[in-house]
Amino acid sequence: MVEIGHFALVLAFALSLVQAAVPLVGTLTGDARMMAVAAPAAIAGFALTALSFGALAFAYATSDFSVASVWENSHSLQPLLYKITGTWGNHEGSMLLWVFILSLFGALVALFGANLPERLKADALAVQGLIGAAFYLFILVTSNPFARLSPAPVEGRDLNPVLQDLGLAVHPPLLYLGYVGFSVCFSFAVAALIEGRIDAAWARWVRPWVLVAWVFLTGGIAMGSYWAYYELGWGGFWFWDPVENASFMPWLAGTALLHSAIVMEKRSALKIWTLLLAILTFSLSLLGTFLVRSGVLTSVHAFATDPARGVFILAILTFFIGGSLALFALRASTLTAGGLFQPISREGALVLNNLFLTTGTATILVGTLYPLALEALAGDKISVGAPFFNLTFAPLMVPLFVLVPFGPLLAWKRGDVLAAAQRLMAAFAAALGAMLVAAFVLDGGSALAALGAGLGAWLVVGALTDLAVKSGLGTVRSAPVLLRRFVGLPRSVFGTALAHLGLGLTILGMVGALGFGAERILSMRAGDTVEISGRTLRFAGLYPAQGPNYTEDRGRFELLDAAGGTVATVASSKRFFPVRQTATTEAGIKTLGFSQLYVSLGDESADGSVVVRIWWKPLVTLIWLGGLVMMAGGTMSLLDRRLRVGAPAGRRQAAAAPAARPS
Repeated sequence: MVEIGHFALVLAFALSLVQAAVPLVGTLTGDARMMAVAAPAAIAGFALTALSFGALAFAYATSDFSVASVWENSHSLQPLLYKITGTWGNHEGSMLLWVFILSLFGALVALFGANLPERLKADALAVQGLIGAAFYLFILVTSNPFARLSPAPVEGRDLNPVLQDLGLAVHPPLLYLGYVGFSVCFSFAVAALIEGRIDAAWARWVRPWVLVAWVFLTGGIAMGSYWAYYELGWGGFWFWDPVENASFMPWLAGTALLHSAIVMEKRSALKIWTLLLAILTFSLSLLGTFLVRSGVLTSVHAFATDPARGVFILAILTFFIGGSLALFALRASTLTAGGLFQPISREGALVLNNLFLTTGTATILVGTLYPLALEALAGDKISVGAPFFNLTFAPLMVPLFVLVPFGPLLAWKRGDVLAAAQRLMAAFAAALGAMLVAAFVLDGGSALAALGAGLGAWLVVGALTDLAVKSGLGTVRSAPVLLRRFVGLPRSVFGTALAHLGLGLTILGMVGALGFGAERILSMRAGDTVEISGRTLRFAGLYPAQGPNYTEDRGRFELLDAAGGTVATVASSKRFFPVRQTATTEAGIKTLGFSQLYVSLGDESADGSVVVRIWWKPLVTLIWLGGLVMMAGGTMSLLDRRLRVGAPAGRRQAAAAPAARPS
């Protein structure tokens, strides 16, 4: 089975070369038969890659330690779930997952692109094939997941204990679906540059792929944040880790691309800017791949440390980013600029949105790459962390959040900002009330926390206001008519409102956890109690336990009511994995409403006491609930009828006709 998987990967590489070359030659020569090769090549490439990935997963599931990757990252005593997820819990397997998802998106374009002009479809799939060929070659040359060991070891070295968690089953696949999903937008952008034409129909074809990638990337970042929150035992949800930044930058650029594509589809404006954003968003995804795989970073997220791999990925990065930007520079002048609009309009609001998002992205890019550049050029090592990003990125987001509720309430081409402001009076009142309440609770302790609470309430109520205004609340007297209008709103309207509401919830969660939380660090013996934010927690003691491939000391804590009765229990533990000789901390978390009580065990002293860290985190679950709501918003927009209809049948033939070549 292993050899079959390896051979399938080699065939997939060969087929990707065919997919990259033949359709492109077909578009250059006008040969329809050569262009038609693109779709079956993409589908066959996906089937071969799926077979290869399945073979590797089977080797992990059956503990085939003759495979070097399985030996290094698995153990026979691991639960089956962690054996399977261990497939991508390492460099080689994760890169195979990367190309598997890449081939999946190529196959989806081939299957669901019947309404695409033939030339555009062929060029886009050719670019997808070229990306695939580069990464197939990278895997085969530097990161072969099917490398054999002879003789085969009797037992494996176990998976990294930090990765033995359900988070590994969810976080990397979601993140890769987001990263790689933007490759489709990139391919369509390069295809448009090759053809020298772009129009509103192009934006309609691209926007669903932007939405898909954005939804998955949102989920991947949210899941990664929660995984780090409960697994690492620090009680934090974001650390401005360089690799975290590498996932956040494509999300910001993808958000800007999504809004820009809306303007292009509705008003045929911002054509050139949308193309550039499509290129830059996937370029940032490639940059994230380089940072994780090159060994230039020391991070819990980083897999590879082999310089040869880093050089190879850097070459891929240079080729695709440099090549696409060079093509953009050559072709951009031949593209029409698009429609005009007044500064105060929905288009103007979306342009301002793009300005803040791209500036924020550039800020994070500088903060992430500057230490690497300084070390490479001068040999000096510095760390750029939260203080830098809090002082540079956060101020850029404040005016953006203020402007977000205005955008959906402004008309296209020419808007009335005063009328929009009048409709947002309820949101303004809610924001002011939230700021006053926060200031009162904090007793003037943090003006930033009060401002954050106001911004969160402003976004939440502003999103609800958008739905209310478009449903006719205040102008429609009949409740049944009002309900019918609400239900009949386009799904994209619901999607926009949910995305903005989710953003507001996330901000409220951050403000609650950071501005209103409490922390206690102390030594406790069995029977000791501690007070935190009006709640009493009693330490019941440590109890030994045995897991499938680890031992642990489990601490039991009891949450007491006013009468001293137990109302809930919290279990936190220290685990030891003998194969890896590694200890991990498993935090104990009790969710109370939208808030959480977080308990983390430290070391045990000779006198029997245990160091315990306890946090009370108000509204912290809103951080990830907001992420889920944003995903729901993107999914709702994706289900909008206008994104599923495609090009009108009567126009498909004309659209598919060969475009006039630019002089």
